[in-house]
Amino acid sequence: MEHFAGLDVSVKETSVCIVDDTGRIVRELKVASEPEALLPVLTNPLYRFKRIGLEAPPRWHSLVQAPYLPWNPY
Repeated sequence: MEHFAGLDVSVKETSVCIVDDTGRIVRELKVASEPEALLPVLTNPLYRFKRIGLEAPPRWHSLVQAPYLPWNPY
């Protein structure tokens, strides 16, 4: 089963919503807006992410440029 994640990034906290390929919400949580806090969620072997979308303020680049996250936007 494939999964999709939506990240709503703010300065202090990121809201994460994970849905399956039928659109059912699998998990919702809030974590600190730091790569180290997102890593356990986005690399969890329970989820096979097809897409990860984010809505973010100017600080978003520090999250997607982290070399150990499971995507490379460049």
